[in-house]
Amino acid sequence: MSRNSDTMRKTPPGILLIRSIRGKDWSLKSYRYMVLLITFIAYASYHASRKPSSIVKSVLYPDPMKTSERNPWPVGNVFIKEEFMRFDRNRAKNKGWYPFNGTDGTSKLGEIDVAFLACYSLGMYVTGHLGDTLDLRLFLTAGMIGSGIFVGLFGMGYFWNVHIFWFYLVMQMAAGLFQATGWPSVVAVIGNWFGKRKRGLIMGVWNAHTSVGNISGSLLAAAVLDYGWGWSFIVPGALIALSGILVYLFLPAYPEDIGFGGANASSAKLDLMPHDEEAQIQKGTAVAVEKSSSLKQGSGSRKGIGLFEACSIPGLIPFALCLFFSKLVAYTFLYWLPFYLSQTEIGGEYVSVKSAGNLSTLFDVGGIFGGILSGYISDKLNARATTAASFMYAAIPSILLYRKYGNISHTINILLMMIAGLFINGPYTLITTAVSVDLGTHSSLRGDSRALATVTAIIDGTGSVGAALGPLLTGFISTKGWDAVFIMLMVGALIAALLLSHLVIAEITGKTHKPIPSSNGQQTLEATGSQPLLSNQR
Repeated sequence: MSRNSDTMRKTPPGILLIRSIRGKDWSLKSYRYMVLLITFIAYASYHASRKPSSIVKSVLYPDPMKTSERNPWPVGNVFIKEEFMRFDRNRAKNKGWYPFNGTDGTSKLGEIDVAFLACYSLGMYVTGHLGDTLDLRLFLTAGMIGSGIFVGLFGMGYFWNVHIFWFYLVMQMAAGLFQATGWPSVVAVIGNWFGKRKRGLIMGVWNAHTSVGNISGSLLAAAVLDYGWGWSFIVPGALIALSGILVYLFLPAYPEDIGFGGANASSAKLDLMPHDEEAQIQKGTAVAVEKSSSLKQGSGSRKGIGLFEACSIPGLIPFALCLFFSKLVAYTFLYWLPFYLSQTEIGGEYVSVKSAGNLSTLFDVGGIFGGILSGYISDKLNARATTAASFMYAAIPSILLYRKYGNISHTINILLMMIAGLFINGPYTLITTAVSVDLGTHSSLRGDSRALATVTAIIDGTGSVGAALGPLLTGFISTKGWDAVFIMLMVGALIAALLLSHLVIAEITGKTHKPIPSSNGQQTLEATGSQPLLSNQR
């Protein structure tokens, strides 16, 4: 294939360089591994850049009754006891960072969170449609570099000695808009490269990037906290910007962009090497013509669908509303768990700010297992809604147990935290990945499988409204006591599960009916792992 042809199809420059060095191309399987790895790194960096605000909360708004110790985990002990000191109004006045260290400090921190998430959720509806019409690789690159710039600028407020609330608010709003480019784009790329078989399990494993990003972001932000809280934003901001450069150089958004057929093409066409002319002749001119036609549908010639058309897809609205409450719960933990740990006595001791940030990562460790487990179960049962609803129901007692018994000892706190993370993040992961791709390739789109970014944006955008609401409400409710916050979380989990009741009933009803045998004597159940309303209806 000529260089001009590669350029016309927007082949990433890094892949062009690799081809020129190797003298031959990689196989489809190798490219799929590369796409999985790059998108994993990309979205992990998105989440890593969101964690600093939760880590520095206790620095911006410290508890005046406590003083921090040094050498936190993993450098020193896991739990570090903090000594109480006599209340000193002058000392308390000098601690923290104005305007966040006043009596309304938690409310202002909540407003910062909701500013980011509100712009993120609103931007999702726009960026989803743009992702279906623009070059996903360039679109994702711009979003990542823009996110890195504004996350870094928030941290520069420390070095510039900025104490204006509106500065931090605007920086978070701008970062939220750029962050909205991430999720619809990476899900669309994965949907373009992988078919429906074992989609739940594959995307459950792949979606571990969310927890990996949260963990790495927490560790990075906590590691540089001693040098000034500004570095806790600058370092993750630089990480996502560098990851954006990696995406620009090496990520092919569509198989057609580098000479392969689409994800649902036949194996004969997919195994065909894009630059192997002899293989093309051996495969026959019919395959070559069909493959050539698919190449013309690369990144530069995509057409999206409208928001209203996407909303008419069966099952989309219930899952989107379920995700609203699911993310309300998940993001409350994401943004407030480190603060809660630093303010709560565990086994008769308090942990330092940095230790609380590091320990909160164990919630995401449980979330990794939850995402994989929910994807595997939904594939085996061929029931997305039933799996998601079951996890949300199980999340209710896990949240209650963590609040009631998490303060008994360090070990019990860690164990219950991981269990809560498993059940809370499981359905959140399942809906934002496998369910979104199932709906984005639904047959009601009349063969238009290029609606992945739009559908993903509608689902995750609706969920992100809940993600914005949860931390905001927590900022106000926590002043009344943490019991009220946990009641809110349990109610949110219950509503999320109930919203899927209709789809769960449809799945159970579908299971009780006798499958219609096909002509070859086998059952006509697709290995899509999707529930009845997500299956290809005629």
